[in-house]
Amino acid sequence: MDDKARRELGEATIKKVYAGDVVVPPEGYLFSDVMLSQVFADQWNRDATSMRDKRILLLGMIAAQGEAMTFKIQTKAALKNGELSADQVRELHLFIAQYCGYPRAASMLGPMEEAIAEAAQDGTGET
Repeated sequence: MDDKARRELGEATIKKVYAGDVVVPPEGYLFSDVMLSQVFADQWNRDATSMRDKRILLLGMIAAQGEAMTFKIQTKAALKNGELSADQVRELHLFIAQYCGYPRAASMLGPMEEAIAEAAQDGTGET
């Protein structure tokens, strides 16, 4: 696949992964060009694991790092894409608390519930 095709696949995939909520970075900035080519054109399109499985793994990694706002973005995308229900997200959050610690999980509670409410308001998630 040539660079242009990889860029186009990366752009299409980032739109899909984030359910249209993240702006595709413009071409010409090395960081985002590599990200689109490697993360979105390659990793998100591998068939060995489903998008849902990748999302769950990603939510766990983000939670372990304590990235509450990124957790919100990924949660909302999971809901909008139909990969997880609100109840499943809440169950994952409880599981995360056991392994990442309650203080870290507590910092994600508000952003997680905001994501659930926003996805429901968009008509794509359930509460």
